[in-house]
Amino acid sequence: QVQLVESGGGLVQPGESLRLSCAASGSIFHIVDMGWYRQAPGKQRELVTTLNSGGGTKYGDSVKGRFTISRDNAKNSVYLQMNSLRPEDTAVYYCYGRIYHTATTWDDYWGQGTQVTVSR
Repeated sequence: QVQLVESGGGLVQPGESLRLSCAASGSIFHIVDMGWYRQAPGKQRELVTTLNSGGGTKYGDSVKGRFTISRDNAKNSVYLQMNSLRPEDTAVYYCYGRIYHTATTWDDYWGQGTQVTVSR
């Protein structure tokens, strides 16, 4: 019904920047919320940031001031600008979307994940 496709992961050194992109496609009536979660080895998936259709944002405490989320509604896309990256930011980053298929039915969707590695 809906697919989320991420891109932009990779290997960077501490202090460098990286930008992730995620595009939603398929049966989309309205996107309520889009954002990013991450999961490091041996840890639970955690919130990175989300941006809702009203412009409201949420950020995980560890990324506040370093990461910025933005959204292009015309392209059903969300972006994550990551600055001042740290080794502890190393994780698989998953795109997330809460998407209405019709005026009354919705589901939560996840992308396949993209690896971000911060290391010298």
